[in-house]
Amino acid sequence: MKPVEIKDNIYWVGAVDWNIRDFHGYSTYKGSTYNAYLAKDEKVALFDTVKKPFYMDLVHRLHNVIDPTEIDYLVVNHLEPDHSGSLKDTVEAVKPEKIYTSVMGAKSMAGYYKVDNWPIETVKTGDVLSLGKNSVHFLDARMVHWPDSMFSYIPEEKLLISNDGFGQHWATSERFDDQVDNGELMRQAAKYYANILMLYSPLIAKLLEKVADMGLEIDMIAPDHGLIWRNNPGQIIQAYQTWSKQKATAKALVVYDTMWHSTEAMAKAIYDGILDSGVSVQLMNLACTHRSDVMTEVLDAKAVVFGSPTLNNGMLPRMADLLHYMRGLKPTDKICATFGSYGWSGEAPKMMAAQLEEMNLSLIDEPVRTMWAPNHDSLKPCRELGQKIGQAVVEANLPPSCRAIYCGD
Repeated sequence: MKPVEIKDNIYWVGAVDWNIRDFHGYSTYKGSTYNAYLAKDEKVALFDTVKKPFYMDLVHRLHNVIDPTEIDYLVVNHLEPDHSGSLKDTVEAVKPEKIYTSVMGAKSMAGYYKVDNWPIETVKTGDVLSLGKNSVHFLDARMVHWPDSMFSYIPEEKLLISNDGFGQHWATSERFDDQVDNGELMRQAAKYYANILMLYSPLIAKLLEKVADMGLEIDMIAPDHGLIWRNNPGQIIQAYQTWSKQKATAKALVVYDTMWHSTEAMAKAIYDGILDSGVSVQLMNLACTHRSDVMTEVLDAKAVVFGSPTLNNGMLPRMADLLHYMRGLKPTDKICATFGSYGWSGEAPKMMAAQLEEMNLSLIDEPVRTMWAPNHDSLKPCRELGQKIGQAVVEANLPPSCRAIYCGD
């Protein structure tokens, strides 16, 4: 794949990883990209590098634009190895005049690489690097999603190079948002946010407010993963504003694992009860749904119900795995409940409820348990639980002035 000119004399020179299927426990079944950008001006700057196995892809694309030894500056927006894995090789090949990074980036650089003789210069929000016709304005983006993260903004081109912000793990031959299906693009962007950035939502909300206050004109966002936003960058900015506030829709999830289909029967009864309220609901079996796909749906769900039978006085391993993963991402403002079948002890629903309480999530009712295989009568409490959850979701999505009427107050 050749370099792609994204702006006048600014090029995508990154790499496409068609084969990666896991990123820190997040299922990347569509692969990913490691985007790097080259700006040619009176001074030449390379923004980020690529994962180490893809170094020659980077070199090949650079050679199609310029002799790499003519690069004057390296801008390192983030030190995670999928972006800086080729940094040492690049420094040795280019011998840059300066390497620009954040203060925390310099610390990370020292931790990853031998930097004794590297010409590192730290920058902060408001610092400006002149390239000639264009300039690079640096913006601290701490915890999007590492402490060293920063953005690089080129005002003359209205271009924001956003590193891990606004990205997607999606390998494509296309480079721009308007070249792919928008629905799939936004789904992959939501999955990326839900599984990587959700934890940092309060900080991201503040960063977005700061960018808005600065009045930056942006007509292109170039992230370090996935597609470049050139057609409608405001779409992804607006999505981040919504996601960072964890605004929920009138949607519920019933997430479960099952051994001999007893807990599955309970899940279906709860699902039916939620449907009685007219609420959109998804049934998600952990045996065939990856935890990262569950979290993608959790992002905008108002209610999440968890079910597991009891195994060895505990919950099934896939449910324990999901709750551990979810705890780290810290979703907020969810209506929750638990359920499960059992043969003689039945601890799993209470254990799940305890973990949800530790996450500061609201439990709408006591755990529902069914002994042995459920029948029509024993499934009645499950359906009633579903109806209660559905009504709570409906109420939560009513304007405050209507809630008292709905509740009969």
